[in-house]
Amino acid sequence: METNFIFYLLVFAVVILFFLFWYYVPFLLWISAKVSGVNISLLQLFLMRIRKVPPSVITRAMIEAHKAGLKTLTRDELEAHYLAGGHVERVVHALVSASKANIDLTFQMATAIDLAGRDVFEAVQMSVNPKVIDTPPVTAVSKNGIQLIAKARVTVRANIKQLVGGAGEETILARVGEGIVSSIGSAENHESVLENPDSISKLVLRKGLDAGTAFEILSIDIADIDIGKNIGAELQMDQAQADKNIAQAKAEERRAMAVAQEQEMKAKAQEARAKVIEAEAEVPKAMAEAFRNGNLGIMDYYKMKNIEADTSMRDAIAKPAGGPSKPIKD
Repeated sequence: METNFIFYLLVFAVVILFFLFWYYVPFLLWISAKVSGVNISLLQLFLMRIRKVPPSVITRAMIEAHKAGLKTLTRDELEAHYLAGGHVERVVHALVSASKANIDLTFQMATAIDLAGRDVFEAVQMSVNPKVIDTPPVTAVSKNGIQLIAKARVTVRANIKQLVGGAGEETILARVGEGIVSSIGSAENHESVLENPDSISKLVLRKGLDAGTAFEILSIDIADIDIGKNIGAELQMDQAQADKNIAQAKAEERRAMAVAQEQEMKAKAQEARAKVIEAEAEVPKAMAEAFRNGNLGIMDYYKMKNIEADTSMRDAIAKPAGGPSKPIKD
């Protein structure tokens, strides 16, 4: 029983050692490299495993570069780029494509572009086959107040030398949009823009919008122009409405002031009437005091009453009830 256990344990250990050997010493990968003409040893493949570098990635990249005629690429350079966090296969694809298209792209430049976060292989493809970027609708207003909505198609080609540190597509779109707004805004009327839309493209191209970017603008084509709102008329209507509101506010202010003055006059009139009533209330007291002091006699009092009665009668005749007063003719 013990002998069987030792036997199985040895078999298990041999199997583990076998798989470890084939993992750390990729013999078949070495054969593939030798057949392809790539000079790499088993020891170097083993040391790649120790350095946490996948031998298959480096070996396939070296084979591709060797078959494409790129003799200058070395294993150390590829390993260093992988350890720096780069994409080895993408860089080698880009170098091969650039070599076939007669584009001046060095390994140092390709790795710098890759480590900067840009797709170097896509950049090489864009250098060979330019890319078309559609701008979002750009709204602008001509001098006569008519709003125009324009869409443009920008054809760009990657500028390999500006990929590191150069601005991206968003900057191109922003600059083109700004150029379209400026071009339409300088037009005397919207008819001239609709009749000759290529004038916008020519004006925008002359501004050199691709300066400092990772692209080279080849052409700017106005795909569509639509007429929007009459901004000038709307502004005039808004101004008229504002003037109307101001006039109404001033009229309301004047009305409020008039009402306040009227209320003030009424209050003063009531105050005067109150004083008159107060003064009339003092008359009987004064007359009584005059009687007591002998300054007013009974006959004088009767004369005064007769005068008051006569005055009341004349007022009644002069102002008949139910109509305006009429002058008395002799």
